[in-house]
Amino acid sequence: MEYTGSRYDGAMKDERMHGRGTYWLPTGARYEGEFKDGQFHGNGTLHYPNDSKYVAKWNNGRAVEGKYYFADGLEYDENVWNYCDGYDRRFHTEVKNGLKPAGRSQLTNEDPPKQIPPGCYDSGDGFYDPNSRVVSDYAGEFLRNADDDEHEWIVRTCRKEWDEFVGPAFLKRREGKPLEIQKEHNYFQ
Repeated sequence: MEYTGSRYDGAMKDERMHGRGTYWLPTGARYEGEFKDGQFHGNGTLHYPNDSKYVAKWNNGRAVEGKYYFADGLEYDENVWNYCDGYDRRFHTEVKNGLKPAGRSQLTNEDPPKQIPPGCYDSGDGFYDPNSRVVSDYAGEFLRNADDDEHEWIVRTCRKEWDEFVGPAFLKRREGKPLEIQKEHNYFQ
C-alpha cells in the first residue's frame, strides 16, 4: 500500500484487509466499513475530500446499492431530483432555511459564498484562472489543467470574481455625478 500512497487501519486475515477497517486512498478519499478478502464488502461509506459521501452495501468490491450525500447533507436521488431544476432554482440551503429578504441574493449554496480570487471563476470544486487554465482547490492546491471544453464551460457558466452589467441598459458613473442608466441601444422602439 505504501507504493500506491494508500493506507489501511483495521482487521486483517491472511495478510489481507478483512473485517472492519478504514482505507485511505491516495486521492484523499477514505472508505470506512467492512472488508472481505481485501475488497469492500458489506456496509461501508466512501468519504470524499469535499465532505460528500457515498453510503453503500458492497459485494466483492462493487456497490450493489447506495446513496450519495453532498457536503451540505442533500441526498442525491436520480429518480426524484427536485434540487435547482428548471422549476425550482433555489439552493438546498434556501429550501432548508428559507429565502433571504428581497434585495439580498444568495449566489451559491454556501452563505456567505467563497471569496473568488481576482480574475478567477468558482468552478464548483475550486477556483479557475482562465489565463493559466489551472483549476486549484479552495485551499490553493493544484487540481488539474482545464481542456478547451472545460474552459469554455467555466467561462460561460460559472460565477466569476467581477461584476458585469449586461442587457440593453447598464449603470455608468460619470465623474462627479451619481449612477444613471445609460441606454446603448433602444430596444423598445
